[in-house]
Amino acid sequence: MNYFEFYNIAETFSPDAAAVKKQFYAFSKKYHPDFYANEDDARQQEILELSTLNNKAYQTLSEPNKLAEYILKLHGLVNEGAKPQLPADFLMEMMDVNERLMEVEDAQQLAEITSEVLAIQGDIDEEMAVATAGYESLDDTAKEDRLNKIANIYYRQKYLLRIRESLNTFASRF
Repeated sequence: MNYFEFYNIAETFSPDAAAVKKQFYAFSKKYHPDFYANEDDARQQEILELSTLNNKAYQTLSEPNKLAEYILKLHGLVNEGAKPQLPADFLMEMMDVNERLMEVEDAQQLAEITSEVLAIQGDIDEEMAVATAGYESLDDTAKEDRLNKIANIYYRQKYLLRIRESLNTFASRF
């Protein structure tokens, strides 16, 4: 069962946080394993699985990056080990950033690159916000098109995350 069905909410990139939290607490109480200690093993296992599902659903639906990845996985657009086709201009920009990062000699240069990367991240985050807005109200054909755009943005975010991790590694040197 997918998390949206489990919580009885529409598939969306922006679920109502209060409704998600309310459902989480209701299910936490309903499926708490301690309340089923006198049940048979099969029922205890079922409750444990429902409790686990509830925790995973809440963690995913409450965190925007996990949520985006989850929805894209539901639609087969994100797979482990996949090699996405990123836009050539984005890859060139990241190659330039990586090359300059390898040549960093002082904290000032690192700060300039960090600032540039944060600006790129901001632009990508804004692009994601625009792409995910109103998703739930689209028809199936429009959703498919939008999901492909969102997947492209998601993969650029993931790539940029690796650059930011490299920045953190270099920052520890200064």
